[in-house]
Amino acid sequence: MTEDNKKAAGSTVDLEDMVASSDSGARNPEGFPGKLLIGIAAAWSLFQLWVASPLPFIVGFGVFNATEARSIHLAFALFLAFMAYPATKRSPRDRIPIQDWIMAIIAASAGAYLFTFYEQLSARPGAPIMQDVVVGVIGILLLLEATRRALGPPLTIIASIFIIYSLAGPWMPGILAHRGVSLHGLVNHQWLTTQGVFGIALGVSTSFVFLFVLFGSLLDKAGAGNYFIKVAFSMLGHYRGGPAKAAVVASGLTGLISGSSIANTVTTGTFTIPMMKRVGFSSEKAGAVEVSSSVNGQIMPPVMGAAAFLMVEYVGISYVEVIKHAFLPALISYIALIYIVHLEALKADMQGLESSNPARPLVRKVTGFLAGLLLMMGTALVVYYGLGWLKPILGDATPWVAAVVLGAVYVGLLALGSGYPELELDDPNTPIFKLPQTRPTVMVGLHYILPVIVLVWCLMVERLSPGLSAFWATVLMIIIMLTQRPIMHAFRGRGDLARDFREGAMDLWNGLVGGARNMIGIGIATATAGIIVGAVSQTGVGLVLADVVETLSMGNLMLILLMTAVLSLILGMGLPTTANYIVVSALLAPVIVQLGEQNGLLVPLIAVHLFVFYFGIMADVTPPVGLASFAAAALSGGDPIRTGFQAFYYSLRTAALPFLFIFNTDLLLIDVTPLQGVLVFIVATVAMLIFAAATQGFMLTRNRWYETILLLLVAFTLFRPGFWMDKIHDPYRSIPPSQFEQALGEVDRDSTLRLQISGLDAFGKPLTTWMTMPVPEGETGEDRLLNLGLELVERDGKTIVDLVTYGSEAQDLGFDFDQEIVTVLAPVDRWPKELMWFPGLAVFGLVVLMQRRRRTRQITQASA
Repeated sequence: MTEDNKKAAGSTVDLEDMVASSDSGARNPEGFPGKLLIGIAAAWSLFQLWVASPLPFIVGFGVFNATEARSIHLAFALFLAFMAYPATKRSPRDRIPIQDWIMAIIAASAGAYLFTFYEQLSARPGAPIMQDVVVGVIGILLLLEATRRALGPPLTIIASIFIIYSLAGPWMPGILAHRGVSLHGLVNHQWLTTQGVFGIALGVSTSFVFLFVLFGSLLDKAGAGNYFIKVAFSMLGHYRGGPAKAAVVASGLTGLISGSSIANTVTTGTFTIPMMKRVGFSSEKAGAVEVSSSVNGQIMPPVMGAAAFLMVEYVGISYVEVIKHAFLPALISYIALIYIVHLEALKADMQGLESSNPARPLVRKVTGFLAGLLLMMGTALVVYYGLGWLKPILGDATPWVAAVVLGAVYVGLLALGSGYPELELDDPNTPIFKLPQTRPTVMVGLHYILPVIVLVWCLMVERLSPGLSAFWATVLMIIIMLTQRPIMHAFRGRGDLARDFREGAMDLWNGLVGGARNMIGIGIATATAGIIVGAVSQTGVGLVLADVVETLSMGNLMLILLMTAVLSLILGMGLPTTANYIVVSALLAPVIVQLGEQNGLLVPLIAVHLFVFYFGIMADVTPPVGLASFAAAALSGGDPIRTGFQAFYYSLRTAALPFLFIFNTDLLLIDVTPLQGVLVFIVATVAMLIFAAATQGFMLTRNRWYETILLLLVAFTLFRPGFWMDKIHDPYRSIPPSQFEQALGEVDRDSTLRLQISGLDAFGKPLTTWMTMPVPEGETGEDRLLNLGLELVERDGKTIVDLVTYGSEAQDLGFDFDQEIVTVLAPVDRWPKELMWFPGLAVFGLVVLMQRRRRTRQITQASA
C-alpha cells in the first residue's frame, strides 16, 4: 500500500465521524438503545410517507393538518437529536446517558405539545396559560441545546441573541430599542403559533424536504450513487485530467439527490481524489476540485440543499419556476468547473487513465451520441403527447395504465441490464489503472433513472406538489429496492429469491433509517431559524436593519450586495446552508429589494434569494472553517487550509454568478422566450469559460497580464451587454408627469413604463421609489388609465394620485393616495443590447490569435 493510501485508510474513521457529526449524529449505541434509535428513525420516515400520501384521505384515518404535522415532525427531530448527538466530544458514543434519555423525552413532549393540545390551544388563541408558558420555555431551551449538539454553537448563539433582544427591547441602545415583549408574548409567538419555531421553514422541512432527502437516501442505498460515479469515470476518465472531470460530473449527479456538501465530498471523493492524484493533481488541487464540485451540488436542482422548497414559500412562486430560474446558473457553473479542470491538466500536461472502450472513429462517436439524444427526445415526445391523448379516453384509469407501462419499462431495463456484469463497489485504496467500459456500465443501471424521471414528470408535466411528486418517486424507489435483485438474478438464471428479497428489504430499512438521520440536523435547523424569523416579525428589527444597512452602504446597491455576501459567508462558517439561507434572506433580502427600488434597479425577489443562497454555500468552501475542505483534505492527505483557498479560487465563478444575475436577470430565464433562453445559455456558457480562463491565467498558453484583463472585459460584456449599450444609447426617454396619460396611450401594449413615485411609507416617513408598470389594455390613454384603476389630478404643478380602485392592478403595483409621480420613463426604439456581443467576441478573437502565435513559437522552440 502506498503512503498516500495509508493516509487515506488511516483517515477513514475520522471522515466517517466528521460526516456523522455534521449530518446524521455520531452516536451508534449497542443493544436495545441502538435498536430503539434505529426504529424511531424508521418510524419517522414512515410517518412522513404517510402524511405525504393520499392514503389518509382514502381511508379516513390519520389525517393531520399542517400545524399538527409540523409538531410531530419536530418531536421526532428533537428526540433523535438527543439520542444520536453526544453532548460533548468526551460523551460516550456507544451508549446513551440517562440525562440524554430524560432530555429526549421532555423535548419530544414539548415538540408534540401543539399536536397533543391542538383543540385546547385553538380555543385560547393569544392567551397562553401558565402550563403553555412552562412548556414553551422548556421547549425553546431544549431546542437550543439540540441545536448546539447537532449544528454547533453559532446558530444557538444567534437564536439566543434574538430571544434576548425580544425580551430586552426597552433597554436596547438608540435605534435598536423597541417596546419589548413579555415572556408570555414571546412564548405565544415562538412556540404556540406558526410565526416562530413552527413557521414556514419547519413547514417546508415537514412537507417537502424530508421526502426529497429520503428519496436521495433510498436512491443511494439502492446503488445509484455508485452507478453515477462509475458512469462518469467510464465516459470521462480517459481524457486529459479525466478523473477530475469525472469527479465534477459524479458530484453533480450525486448533488441531484444529496443536500449535504460534506457527505457529497466524502461519497465521491473517496474514489475520485486518489485517481486525480494518480494523473498528476497535487493533494490540495485534487481535494479542491472535489470540494468545488460537491459544494456546487447544492445549487443543482431539484433538491438544492432544501433551499428550493423554502424559496417556494418565501418568494411566493411555484416550485417549477424556482427550478427554471436556478437551473441555468448551476449548469453553467458545472461546465465552467470542467473547463477549469481541463486548463489545470493542460498547464501540467496531464494525461487520462487508460480506456477500456474499443477504438471508434470520431464520426461514429458523434453519430452514436446524436442517435441516442434523438431517441431520448423522441421517446419523451411520444410519452408526453401519448399520455395527453390517452387521458381523455382512459379517464380515471390513466394512472393505472401508466403504472403498468412503467412497470413493463422497468422490467425491460432490468432484462437489458442483466446481459452485462454487475457493478461492484470499488475499494478506494486499490489502484485503478484501467477504466470500466462505458456501454456495459451505462446499461446495467438504467433503471435507476426511472424514479428521477417520475419525479421530474410529476413536477413539471403533471404539476403535482413537490411533496406528492417526491412521494410517488419514493414509492417507485421502494419497489425497485425490493425487486431489482430478484428480477435481475432471475434473468441471469441464478440467485435465491428469498435471500435477494431479504437483502433488498435490508437496503430499504437502511435507506429509511439513513434518510431520517440525515434529516435531524435540517429539522432542528429550520425550527431554530424560525426563532430568528419570529423575532424579526415580532420586534420589527428588520426595519431597523434596513436603516442600518442603508446608512452603512450610503444607499449604494453594490455595497449592499457586497455586505450581504460577506454576512452570508461569515454566518455560513458556523451555520448549515439551510439555516444560513433562512436567516440572511429573512434579514436582508427585503432590504436589497427595497433599496434597489429606491436606486432605480428593480431586482426580482427570486434573484435576491438565489444571491443569498449562493454565498451561503460558499461558506462550506471558505477557510478557515470550510468543513467540506477539511473532509477533502482528510481524503487527499493535503493541508486543509491550502485546500480551502484553492477550492475558493476554483469557485470564483460561483461567487461571480450572483452579481451577474442580479444585474442581468436573463441568466435566470426571467421574461425570455425559449429561443432567447437557448441563446442566453450558449453565450453565458462561453462567457463563463472565458472568465475561468482569465482567473486561471491560462487559455491556449499562459496569459499575459493584459490578456487576463481583456478576457475579464470580454466575459463582462457577454454577461451584461446592456451595460455598454446603455452608455451608447439611453433605453428610456423622460416624459413630463403631466403627460402621463398621453404617454400611456402612445406606447405599445406589450411594453412597460418606469415610474419614480414619492410618498410616505407604512410608518409615515417620506419614501421615494421606482416601479415598473406594465401597459394595461385599452385603445386610448384614458381607457388604459381606467383599466389600471388609477385617477390622477394636477395640483400645484405636480401629478398626484387622486384615487386607486380597490383590487385593481394599480393597487397591486403599490400605488396609493396622495403619492406624487415624479418621473415617467418610456422605452425607446434602439439597437438590441446583444449587438455588444460582437465587439466583445472580436476582442476575444484577438486574444486567441495572440496566444496561438505564442504557443506555436513555444512549440517550435521546444522541438528545436
